Amino acid sequence: MNRIDCFIPDADSAAKLLREPEVRASFDVDFATLRSTAAIRRIASLTDAAFTLICTKPTALRLVAFALERMLQIADDTGADLLYADHFAVVNGVETPLPVIDCQKGSLRDDFDFGSLLLYRTSALRRAVSRMTEVYQYAGLYDLRLKVQATGRLEHVAEFLYYEVETDTRQSGEKLFDYVDPKNRAVQIEMEQACTAHLKEIGGWLAPRFKEVDLSLGDFEYEASVVIPCRNRVLTVGDAIRSALSQETDFPYNVFVVDDNSTDGTVDVIRSFLDDPRLVYIAQDPSWHAIGGNWNAALHHPKCGRFALQLDSDDTYSDTHTVQRFVDAFREQGCAMVVGTYQMTDFEGNPLPPGVIDHREWTPDNGRNNALRVNGLGAPRGFWTPLLRELNFPTTKYGEDYAVGLRVSREYRIGRIYEVMYNCRRWDGNSDAALDVERVNANNFYKDRIRTWELEARIALNRSDR
Repeated sequence: MNRIDCFIPDADSAAKLLREPEVRASFDVDFATLRSTAAIRRIASLTDAAFTLICTKPTALRLVAFALERMLQIADDTGADLLYADHFAVVNGVETPLPVIDCQKGSLRDDFDFGSLLLYRTSALRRAVSRMTEVYQYAGLYDLRLKVQATGRLEHVAEFLYYEVETDTRQSGEKLFDYVDPKNRAVQIEMEQACTAHLKEIGGWLAPRFKEVDLSLGDFEYEASVVIPCRNRVLTVGDAIRSALSQETDFPYNVFVVDDNSTDGTVDVIRSFLDDPRLVYIAQDPSWHAIGGNWNAALHHPKCGRFALQLDSDDTYSDTHTVQRFVDAFREQGCAMVVGTYQMTDFEGNPLPPGVIDHREWTPDNGRNNALRVNGLGAPRGFWTPLLRELNFPTTKYGEDYAVGLRVSREYRIGRIYEVMYNCRRWDGNSDAALDVERVNANNFYKDRIRTWELEARIALNRSDR
């Protein structure tokens, strides 16, 4: 009994929790400052129970019967230092199951969804706070989680234990770019600092030392190839192909369109461009390829150029010089991969918020470390073909580009172009426009797994260099 102290931004919920037999005390907290180091230190100084429950949202809460008892039971059985649970989201009075996912070693995203209730073992919380040497305005709660994660055990209670009123009702496609919204830049700087400190603590941080590349290697008929993987994009693939074929360069280039068994007329659109000898059409067989497999088909084709450049089948290049700028950047920066800058637009090409996405968090000294925290590396992307023919894309339809980018950055420089090169068109047909929670969870779990594999490889690399 009385084994939990609660810290809740919602006063009504805080009062209700006091009625729970396992709760010793319940404190109001200021949600506006909850993410700060000062707030976390204050919580550590006030809590006096064996466990500390922190609610991270100013939301109305309702517990399932015996929810806290169940979490404590699992804490006792496992020795976990942080527990979190599946729950129900309440939107306009409608209750929807909201499962979350297991937190892996590579779950370094500062926006990892734990739900709003975090149950810390107080001794672990205090040990973590004692190691919080940096003072953050925004990254305090994230820093606390990473400190516990570095030395302790996190446990996902895969049971629905509470209800929370959901205030962010945007669809998945609208939330996707929050972390690169320029208005959140100050927040992102602090999150990077906290994550970098964590990587150094666990041995996963990489110093800015890179392998050199000889870009003259190989005998290539074409200096560059634009690669357009597609499946059922009859409404957009023609725009992408026209954009690719309209490029102006001082070297020969071609355009690959790799169709993965489209059934909606996409193939007819592709064939309408075959009178241009620069177009290379690859029709995949019926086996599993996904986006990664489609990329591999282009990369290993004998007509693939020295540099393979990305263009999604529902996007366009921003002007006729994108391919030239890509190749110039490879030559000038001596790198194995280049990431450009894109503009968010609607289907007609009109700018949309948050506007220009330039991923300026990618710095030469720390970009590849911060890449383990963010959920993407930017676009458009270009690859040095000889290296990619060794690494290959994973045969998956999500996260394939992120996996390759992480793997390249482990050893090689990734160059950057901060001029807009690409129109990222948002429309109802985007594959990530309106995903259900199961698909969002599956996507996030896979990217966390990619990060886990990469983190383990980097830790091993650092050990071998000692």
